[in-house]
Amino acid sequence: MGLGLEGKDLVKFLSRQEALVTIFDQKEKQELDLKGLEGVKAKFVCGKEYLSAGLDGFGVVFRSPGFYRYLVQLIEAEKKGVQISSATKLFFELCPAKIIGVTGTKGKGTTATLIHKILKAAGKTAFLAGNIGKPLLELLPRLKKEDLVVLELSSFQLIDLAKSPQIAVVLNVTLDHLDWHRDRGEYLKSKIQIVKYQGKGDSAILNADYSAPRGFAKYSKGEIFYFSKRKKVKGCYVDKGRIFLEVKGEKLEVGRVADLHLRGEHNWENVTAAICASYLAGADIPAIKKAVFSFKGLEHRLELVRHVEAVAFYNDSFATNPQPTIAAINSFSEPATLILGGSDKGLNYDGMAKVLAKKKNLRTVILIGEIAGKIKKSLYKAGFKGKIIGLGKAEMKRIVKTSFCETPKGGVVLLSPASASFDMFKDYKDRGNQFKEAVALLKENG
Repeated sequence: MGLGLEGKDLVKFLSRQEALVTIFDQKEKQELDLKGLEGVKAKFVCGKEYLSAGLDGFGVVFRSPGFYRYLVQLIEAEKKGVQISSATKLFFELCPAKIIGVTGTKGKGTTATLIHKILKAAGKTAFLAGNIGKPLLELLPRLKKEDLVVLELSSFQLIDLAKSPQIAVVLNVTLDHLDWHRDRGEYLKSKIQIVKYQGKGDSAILNADYSAPRGFAKYSKGEIFYFSKRKKVKGCYVDKGRIFLEVKGEKLEVGRVADLHLRGEHNWENVTAAICASYLAGADIPAIKKAVFSFKGLEHRLELVRHVEAVAFYNDSFATNPQPTIAAINSFSEPATLILGGSDKGLNYDGMAKVLAKKKNLRTVILIGEIAGKIKKSLYKAGFKGKIIGLGKAEMKRIVKTSFCETPKGGVVLLSPASASFDMFKDYKDRGNQFKEAVALLKENG
């Protein structure tokens, strides 16, 4: 179900096993990207009515992450004896290597990438796969028992997982994807799968600073470790500006947070989580230091784009809900202009607006996209005293030019939309790339 990157990975893998494959996709066949599937024999059921005949009659149905697990057609097929699976479930069943899984509402990509970099620096044979890195099933023939696979795992992938990774990392868990999940309870329950099937030899590494991830401890049979940006824990933490690792009864200093390239205290959580996970996976302190203090983060995550006339432009397009936007604006003390808005996925912006209203350095908010009116109401309700400029679905060049004109020298322009991008852009990457292109076109003194 669905011929995206994961779907193509599945089709190739299943074809090699000589399975009889049928591809279901709402696009017409001529619209599908079939590159890499040359020579693969498969049936196609395509177009808007692609699910009208149901899904029974198959041995297994593999759903791509975008398909809701409890879709009526999937439930009906399951009642008739069809096994419902996914590329992630299949990978967990067949993977011979140790898996380090990372979940959370935001920060998964940064944390997973940093774990991978640390393990590579330590000389380990490690792979980064899943939502970032290599397609999962493509990796299987290359994997050995002593290898390590780092997976970024979303709630869409976790919701029906029947195995847990040997090392599970849980960042903060807040509300998200309520346009996909039935409610908050289902979202949380899906995340819990990452620790639910752990055994005694496994490890769960939980964010100690928030109640939701701390609560995962009762679901794991593995050893529990924590990470924190503010208090001493069994695991990795920040104390008086320094990062410490306290795992096997000894206290090891990793270095100063001031020396990190990653901006913002929220990134201290990602860093301490990555340090704890990679150390438990066998990385030594020199390798940890080397990787951590050279890591500059991921594209579209609080990414410094350019300085123009002493105004710094940051691309945080990956911020698709309020939590990372709050983290982003809290990373700056300079006078700031914040670009907010996009498409609606059912989120509440009142809490974010209260935080923004208290930020004395936030001078201007530029609102864009279909959600602009909703955010504006929240800002007024919270008593925001700064300037609010509504630009609707204006071109990115105009949005960037306006933000530049509104920001004093020494200030910051921050694209951190707190919403999805699909009303104006292909995805968050397209939004971030258009922002960077528009910033690149700005001229000094003009």
